[in-house]
Amino acid sequence: MGLDGKTALVTGASRGIGRAIAKALAARGAAVIVNYNGSKEAASEVVSEIEAAGGNAISLGCSVADQEAVESMMKEIISKYKRLDILVNNAGITRDNLILKMKEEDFDAVLNTNLKGVFHTCRYAARQMLKQKAGCIVNISSISGVMGNAGQTNYAASKAGVIGFTKSLARELASREIRVNAVAPGFVETEMTEKLPESAVEAGKRQIPFGRFGKAEEVAKAVCFLASEDASYITGQVLHVDGGMGM
Repeated sequence: MGLDGKTALVTGASRGIGRAIAKALAARGAAVIVNYNGSKEAASEVVSEIEAAGGNAISLGCSVADQEAVESMMKEIISKYKRLDILVNNAGITRDNLILKMKEEDFDAVLNTNLKGVFHTCRYAARQMLKQKAGCIVNISSISGVMGNAGQTNYAASKAGVIGFTKSLARELASREIRVNAVAPGFVETEMTEKLPESAVEAGKRQIPFGRFGKAEEVAKAVCFLASEDASYITGQVLHVDGGMGM
């Protein structure tokens, strides 16, 4: 699954699953743009880790919910690398609450980042990939977008939207050999799940046939597969990386 000579943008890559994806793509030879919104320092650490392992990476700050900021970032990437081969839409936020207590601004914030952010990056990436007549997009959805999850109507709606978006865009771009797929992780060991109370962790594990949470690196391997030529005849698909939770 070599990616030598490829340029890859990973949004939300300063921590968690995005961090693992950025490092995995770089380890396979891709030049990686580590996108971040909140923590420049954390993104710089990812770049340093990639470079220390012999890889090639830079960091670029940008909120994917901001259309003008995304356009500026994309222009900078194309100016530097002349192409974009792989886009991984990983940036996402949560604002969990029961619907009777959920604020409208929290619903909007999640949809604007998790779904509209995918629209922003894909629109600009698709323009470049159409010029190249080649490219690959992997959108990170969630098992919550497949099964639903109490207290996450906003998050589940955004991630279900990502799935519909992925399938539709795959149909639009297939004639130009541009592949668009999604990965739907289940519970994964990240900073987010580390904050869960022990009772919630145990309840989560009981829903998973494997009986454990996944690792960010396991999600990253699935992304690398879909980004590689090993998946050259795969588009419009949603790959569950959830230990069997959603089957």
